[in-house]
Amino acid sequence: MALKEQILEDMKQFMRDKNQVALGAVRMLRSEIRNAEIEKGGDLNDDEIVKLVSTAVKKRKDSAGQYKEAGREDLASKELEEIKVLEKYMPEQLSEDEIRSLVKNEISKLDSPDKKYFGQVMKAVMAEVGNKADGKVVNRIVKEAFDANN
Repeated sequence: MALKEQILEDMKQFMRDKNQVALGAVRMLRSEIRNAEIEKGGDLNDDEIVKLVSTAVKKRKDSAGQYKEAGREDLASKELEEIKVLEKYMPEQLSEDEIRSLVKNEISKLDSPDKKYFGQVMKAVMAEVGNKADGKVVNRIVKEAFDANN
């Protein structure tokens, strides 16, 4: 089943279950998919939908952090619940150890582990991990790897 069809089926199930938090998250996602399809002028493939889901998860993580800072735990917990629903549509995320292994492998290909190659390593690792890792996590791990080598 295509990801778009899975999202529609889940939305129907959330309606039957009267799960308002999950239903709201999936409705917002479907809306974003529809808007992107209108903008593109055609249907989105699964990879494009995964990118939209990833963006939606990042937005909610940012919102949850801001709500916590403002002392609004109720709103932060709602955002975190929506993240759990949306993450179901993303590929399984790589662990930090797996990312470290990829980073170490890329750095070993270099002539010297100099920070001037940071961008090159980031580009290579992000191309390899795709949607299976958050760019912020990869960035932090690459920085740590270069700091450890210097």
